[in-house]
Amino acid sequence: GPGPTCVLGIDLGTTSVKAALVTGTERGLALAQSCSRETRAYSDSPGAAPQGMEQDVQKIIRALNECLAALPQQQLQQVTHIGISGQMHGVVFWKSDQGCQWSESGTGPAFGADRVSPLVTWQDGRCSPTFLSSLPLPQSHVSLAAGFGCATIFWYLKNSPDFLKAYDAAGTIQDYVVAMLCDLKKPLMSVQNAASWGYFNCRNKSWNTDILKNSGFPVHLLPEVGDPGSIAGRTTWAWHGIPKGAKVGIALGDFQCSVYSCLTERTDAVLNISTSAQLTISMPLGFQPPEAPDPSSAVTYFPYFNGDYLAVAASLNGGNVLATFVGMVAQWAQELGFQVQESAIYPRIIQAALAQKHSKLSVHPTIFGERHLPELLASVSSIGASELSLGHVTRALCRGLVENLCSMFPVQHLQEMGVRRVLGSGSALARNEVLRQEVERIFPFPVVYGKDVDAAVGAAMVM
Repeated sequence: GPGPTCVLGIDLGTTSVKAALVTGTERGLALAQSCSRETRAYSDSPGAAPQGMEQDVQKIIRALNECLAALPQQQLQQVTHIGISGQMHGVVFWKSDQGCQWSESGTGPAFGADRVSPLVTWQDGRCSPTFLSSLPLPQSHVSLAAGFGCATIFWYLKNSPDFLKAYDAAGTIQDYVVAMLCDLKKPLMSVQNAASWGYFNCRNKSWNTDILKNSGFPVHLLPEVGDPGSIAGRTTWAWHGIPKGAKVGIALGDFQCSVYSCLTERTDAVLNISTSAQLTISMPLGFQPPEAPDPSSAVTYFPYFNGDYLAVAASLNGGNVLATFVGMVAQWAQELGFQVQESAIYPRIIQAALAQKHSKLSVHPTIFGERHLPELLASVSSIGASELSLGHVTRALCRGLVENLCSMFPVQHLQEMGVRRVLGSGSALARNEVLRQEVERIFPFPVVYGKDVDAAVGAAMVM
């Protein structure tokens, strides 16, 4: 007879797409299959500003299709629900009714991106502090920052208004995928993603439309907003063999899904290090964030599920710092006349760092600044002649990444909030033993690690 029903979880990450098939068992939900594909989607778009950071949506969707094609067909045919998470702060624009093209693939119907703009990612820096300060003050508990969807739309409005005229819909990359799967005429966005766009009031669950209209903002581009965990629609095609009519959840924040996949006790703190890094705890039941943010605070309150909130130290510096360091090493080698693949450098520097248990070298790794301190850059101090090896530097860099998070959300504060355990998640933490060692050295709590596909699993579990 037919196998057990499956839930498909998808995470559209900054560097890769992950998919997870979750099934119900007598003991609860279990991960049946998972798959990951790198997107290699970063692009040098002619329209991007010097500080712009954009990705090619066609490449992201191609990676998504490759992921699903690699999963067992028999299990995909049992999928009844699809949960999708992804980058919260970015924005992509499309022409409704023309945003994708469906065609037959080897595993069933699949769609490719069509009338779609590049994805302006959460790492985009075109909105300078000066530009942000020129915008109207939001009625929100979240401070506006570069990379936020509404801030980016304001940038286009002021610098390239004709660009916006080509599109009539906008959302995060995960909102786009949900809209394409369900053929939504108007995109639907969860409270989680809306809060991360700016100009959204979580208390009354509405956009600051009056404030935005008074500044000429194209409010027709704003998606409708619904609760995380609700159903956005049903699949209109038998996508890669997934039955037509499968329920698709409203798109979720990747961070909230990573937390959801592992957080079981309110006494747990979750440390997530993937491209960026976050340290979070759940707030007490009934907590409401302040009406206005403290711009100097490193802690933000993220909407979670069922009206709950997470207190989050969200750092812009995580695995992307290690990737930049590896790129620098590769570039130095090339300038010296050697060709070394970056993929070969990662295991070497981790092995070298494992041999160096201590390093007096101090690395403050904020090469991308922080949202509460956008002009804070990185520094290295306590440089001694005996600690210049790759091992010493890598060890100090990994320690600096963890210490930076702890400076934003001090361990003492975690203890005062009743934290008893740290749950580690995210691809950078999963793949880097040196990072794990530094986490265990710095935190005075037991540390338990999750898997590399946590956000995809979380997106499935919500369904």
